[in-house]
Amino acid sequence: MAADSQAQTSGEYIIHHLQHLQNKKQTSIVDFSVINFDSIFFSTTLGIFGCWLLWLAARKATSGTPGRFQAAVEMLVEMVDSQAKGIVHNANSRKLVAPLALTVFVWIFLLNAMDLVPVDLLPQIWHRLGPALGAPDYLRVVATADISITMGLSVGVLIVCLFYNVKIKGAGGWIHELFSAPFGDKWFLYPVNFLMQIIEFVAKTVSHGMRLFGNMYAGELIFLLIAMMGGAFALTGTGIALFIGHIFAGTVWSIFHILIITLQAFVFMMLTLVYVGQAHDAH
Repeated sequence: MAADSQAQTSGEYIIHHLQHLQNKKQTSIVDFSVINFDSIFFSTTLGIFGCWLLWLAARKATSGTPGRFQAAVEMLVEMVDSQAKGIVHNANSRKLVAPLALTVFVWIFLLNAMDLVPVDLLPQIWHRLGPALGAPDYLRVVATADISITMGLSVGVLIVCLFYNVKIKGAGGWIHELFSAPFGDKWFLYPVNFLMQIIEFVAKTVSHGMRLFGNMYAGELIFLLIAMMGGAFALTGTGIALFIGHIFAGTVWSIFHILIITLQAFVFMMLTLVYVGQAHDAH
């Protein structure tokens, strides 16, 4: 619990933990002038850390019997490569797409794994450092529970898909496809075809980012509720059932959440491969 948790209600505690460290107060749902510094910091830091892990595995790779770390990375690389071969059949495209998919998986897994850090550990540290630095007393550590991060990732995938649409089909071929698919190359169907194509791009991009955001946001809320059980016992000193429930629920949910964070990283990676693979297909 935060140091001033005694003055907080349950609702205030949750609202405080769901506030980002921002450059200014957000006044509307969509405000592109607001910067979430905590999400940027953890995304950048874990991105660098993930690259370092993969570089370390490549640097220490040997042709002999691999160690556990090298074996784990090799299994991961082989898994991603096999999925890429099954979806993206262009060998030249896979030279970029397969490493991209590997990066996406590792990066999102590390971002998701921050949900396993005790909810008050890093915010408590920032509670002491932030005010001393003149910064607001807010900190969220799960960047994938920030919709601006997940939508940014999905828009990045959209840009890659548009790039391969033009590269594989040519600018003229892709523009023709926008107006001739899915209902046929008839002039009176061009507006309908174009509208359906735009809806498809928008729907895939929004669902891609929202799926990851929704799952991680829900997981973060459950960890906060579990933390409140322990906090209630610590503040009152009564209700041993709260303490036992806190330990049991926290342990069970953490174990289950390991599956969730891995599955969400895998799903995001697979959808990335599927969308890029669809960019190679001609209608």
